[in-house]
Amino acid sequence: MSTDNSQKTGGYTLDRMIRIALDLSSENDFDKLMRKILLEAMDICHCDAGTVYVLEDDHLYFHTVFTKSLGTGIEEQNLNHNLPPVPLGRKNVCACSALDKKKINIEDVYTSEEYDFSGAQKYDSITHYRTQSMLVIPMDDEKDEIIGVLQLINCLDENGRTIPFDRSYEDIISALASLAAVSLNNHQLAREVYDMLHSFVEVMVDAIDARSSYNANHTRSMVRYADRFLSWLEETGIELKLNDDSKDAFLMSIWLHDIGKLIVPLEVLDKPDRLGNLRAGIKSRIEIACLMEKVTSYEKPDMSGECAEKISMLKKAWNAIDEANSAGFLPDEKIEELKDYSKLSCRTADDEEIALLDDRELEAITIRKGTLTEGERRQVQSHVVYTSRMLEKMVFKGIYKDVPFWAGSHHEFLNGNGYPNHLTASELPFQSRMLTIIDVYDALTAEDRPYKPPMSPEKAFGILKNMRDDGQIDGRILELFIASNAWKKEN
Repeated sequence: MSTDNSQKTGGYTLDRMIRIALDLSSENDFDKLMRKILLEAMDICHCDAGTVYVLEDDHLYFHTVFTKSLGTGIEEQNLNHNLPPVPLGRKNVCACSALDKKKINIEDVYTSEEYDFSGAQKYDSITHYRTQSMLVIPMDDEKDEIIGVLQLINCLDENGRTIPFDRSYEDIISALASLAAVSLNNHQLAREVYDMLHSFVEVMVDAIDARSSYNANHTRSMVRYADRFLSWLEETGIELKLNDDSKDAFLMSIWLHDIGKLIVPLEVLDKPDRLGNLRAGIKSRIEIACLMEKVTSYEKPDMSGECAEKISMLKKAWNAIDEANSAGFLPDEKIEELKDYSKLSCRTADDEEIALLDDRELEAITIRKGTLTEGERRQVQSHVVYTSRMLEKMVFKGIYKDVPFWAGSHHEFLNGNGYPNHLTASELPFQSRMLTIIDVYDALTAEDRPYKPPMSPEKAFGILKNMRDDGQIDGRILELFIASNAWKKEN
């Protein structure tokens, strides 16, 4: 007996079966994989129609459906089919095949007495089709667990007449179903890992949201900008476009880029003004000092004028401090005025004399622009380091292997003046460059920041163009981002 690849088994060459196996194992698109399996099975058996069912939660779901006689392609038929799932009961032959783990070969489902085909007749009424001969093969994995069913309908002779399925087809289709089961199982496992990873991201973003609502809005806005921008690149055919897998990995890096802010103290992260939680202490100190001066004026009437002058000076100091606390920018003269006020003495309830402001308070209130001291700014900037450390402790492989790097480099600049690693243009790919641009844009235009009003898009792009001119960001990507209108708000 010959054993070479020209040998026939059930009328089908072994070398073609090997090719099918290799073809299926290399297909990453699950929908295409299921279509290939069904079309190969239909071609082997010369039949008119077929269905691949996937078992989920005690129901068989129609995944891939095709009928040659309808005259439309398999993609179009699957795009339009909306059939209800089949429950695992005795009224449908596909369900019986799954329940009994049995190959079923029927000459005519309308005359068969072995099975209840009322279910098949019901689906015929829905699809306006006449099911006659049928071959149903359960798809079981390496653990002998049923994960789906391959169902073939109406075997045809050379003249196009419906005939029974030849018994010799059963083993071949079973082998094909086994290949399908392995591929389906691998896909489901990959999907579970994918879902777990995305669930982790959702939990992390929710955790950030629970601490700081504006930062979660920031992340979601960035993802929206990036998603629109990448779609625009795809539509326009510009060379920077990413495939679906690369796009998902890039969006993943955006979702995770601020995860390190979970470690930054909230009073720094959400600091709305220069003093933050120091303001209440200064106000209380001045109020007590004023009360002590009033007490002195009652006890020593001859000092009432001096006490009144001291109270007036303390109130002026408070007004200056309170005004500076929320000012957008402090000029030199205002900073010097605040330094002078800081030296005023205040009497405590224990009748001790202390300076109006201590060193920490003076540093905070004399911040020229913004709300953070240098120490606090370093704390916020450290979130990038924490982001990298946290993500590097996870295992990102395949298409996601660069997620930690992209997420951890969104504050790097092309000229090396970014942080934390002072990377340069040759070390920063498209994803890092794009992430930096949309991060800066949203930070400038966000409407929910507690420490500043939002900028207009025009002004924000003006700042980004200055950054481009300084060699900090990628001018080509900025130009495309502006042209894409991906930054526009939804109506």
